[in-house]
Amino acid sequence: MPITVLLVDDDALVRAGLRAILEAQPDIEVVGEAADGAAVIPLVGKVRPDVVAMDVRMPLMDGIEATKAVLRTVADPPRILVITTFEEDEYVYGALRAGADGFLLKRARPTEIVHAVRIVAEGESLLFPPALRSLAAAHGNASARSALAKAALTEREGQVLRAVARGLTNAEIAAELHLGTETVKTHVSAVLAKLGARDRVQAVITAYESGFITAGADT
Repeated sequence: MPITVLLVDDDALVRAGLRAILEAQPDIEVVGEAADGAAVIPLVGKVRPDVVAMDVRMPLMDGIEATKAVLRTVADPPRILVITTFEEDEYVYGALRAGADGFLLKRARPTEIVHAVRIVAEGESLLFPPALRSLAAAHGNASARSALAKAALTEREGQVLRAVARGLTNAEIAAELHLGTETVKTHVSAVLAKLGARDRVQAVITAYESGFITAGADT
């Protein structure tokens, strides 16, 4: 089955460009378009996409509020890929904190766009670049520190979280730590559950905001 994508951007040219790039791939199908976040909820219910590629800045409802609305109201919600002009953007970080699963620069090359959609759809690796790591570290807070302390991660779970933060897939983590892939999946699930994180992005945000991982450090 192809990866189905809903495009949400107030710029028709951006939507047309993304559609052309994605539909050139045999494993990706664009199933709908919207010009504002306010239209996302009914469209998601209608076309049931695997991934919503959503602009972070739109006139009526921005990507942050639209992300919150999707995750709050849609059962079994799609993965959300934020589309942005600048990676060092509080709006982008806000969308990721709200539950988005990754981000895509509008100036990205076609191969990078396709890769981003596949990564987010699979959910087994991470789109979290250095600029956003620095933002996360700068947002250190007591809530994240408390969540990390209460999680009481084992040494192995801490190793897995650091590997997740580096963007490694389960298979790559397994190879690095000399574990089975299923064992890694179990550890990842345990880390997410202990941190109360919806997905890898939320877990990594907590890791940085709590100081468990520091920006610029060798994770």
